Amino acid sequence: MERISEKTLVIGTDIAKTNHVARAFNYRGIELGKRCLFTNDEIGLLNLLSWMESLKQEHQMDDVILGVEPTGHYWFPLFHFFKQRGIQVVQVNPHHVKKSKELDDNSPTKNDIKDAKVVAKLVIEGRYTEPQLPEGIYADLRVLMNQRDRLNKDLNRVKGRIHNWLDRFFPEYIQVFKDWEGKASLITLEHFPLPQDVVSAGETSVVAMWKKHGVKRAVGPKRASLLYRKASKSIGLTEGATAAKHELAMYLEQYAMLCRQIDQLMELVEQLVKEVPGAAEMMTIPCIGLVTVAGFLAEVGDLSGYNHSQQIVRHAGLSLREDSSGKRKGETTISKRGRCRLRALLYRAALVLVGKNAEFRALHMYFTTRRDNPLKKKQSMIAICNKLIRVLFELGRKKKAYDAGKVLGPHREAQLLQAAA
Repeated sequence: MERISEKTLVIGTDIAKTNHVARAFNYRGIELGKRCLFTNDEIGLLNLLSWMESLKQEHQMDDVILGVEPTGHYWFPLFHFFKQRGIQVVQVNPHHVKKSKELDDNSPTKNDIKDAKVVAKLVIEGRYTEPQLPEGIYADLRVLMNQRDRLNKDLNRVKGRIHNWLDRFFPEYIQVFKDWEGKASLITLEHFPLPQDVVSAGETSVVAMWKKHGVKRAVGPKRASLLYRKASKSIGLTEGATAAKHELAMYLEQYAMLCRQIDQLMELVEQLVKEVPGAAEMMTIPCIGLVTVAGFLAEVGDLSGYNHSQQIVRHAGLSLREDSSGKRKGETTISKRGRCRLRALLYRAALVLVGKNAEFRALHMYFTTRRDNPLKKKQSMIAICNKLIRVLFELGRKKKAYDAGKVLGPHREAQLLQAAA
């Protein structure tokens, strides 16, 4: 509230893909000048800047604050453009815009011009946040980890298609190779994809092909004999064999390409994480590896920008919310108002910690079995996620290695370890 004064020009902006709308107001909410329509390019942003400067001179103002309703990724160029010129850009929560757009005209009408006014009014009331976009190494990590998620999704789709192919043309294959992603299995699928190909080649040719490509252990004549027997009695489809071979070859090529891209990407991620202060100490936590630390830093950014770990808890959408009225007390749940990828990353890490890390397993046992207010298992997992945030925050900020005793706390370490035992 103190940020907005008589000399502050408040700009409300509705962001779209190509055409934006801006409206200007003073600290009392009175509109100044006509609205500004501008495009999402350098010419449009320069026009907006010129429009803002003319209003400042006309109304004798010396300060500007630009409020935006973030729409996907379209607001990023505008944010960087004005940040480089020393103009503060703030965010207004889209939920707030949706819930307050009827206050002025008592109408559910929604359009870009009206939204720009609603955004400005929320900024005047102080209902905004200052965006903290990652910079430097943290920006690179966010791009790389987002790309890793997309590559993994593509890889899982390709794996599903290969499973589909095997179910149709060679359903007995998984009885020979339980893991079709092994080296010998991939060689077999590449050179002898169909059951009739295995029968035609014979056991000796299959073994020779494995040895030719460097397979020296785990598979040999016995595995080849089993493959031959299963292939000779296969119930797989025989029609469309030529097209089926071509289909599988394309899937295997996509599989190899995606695996190679993921490996290359993680090599670059590892190099970047080594340059982040405190990252090495964060990875001293048992069962916490490169993917978790890199994903955490990609979503959170520079830890020096936070005063307390609770800020990261809210950033992840793990803060608690309650729906109560009068004597009725509703169920307490997490807000889910935050970065969903960070929330998912922490939950996956918590599952591993509870299963393999003695200290976190003891905490989970304590939360679920304590006499006063025992938690349900999923509630306990959320508490473990919050604990993990605090531990990562402290290790990263203070650059200290993991200490199991400090995780549990001296006042209840014995009690927790007894519960875990």
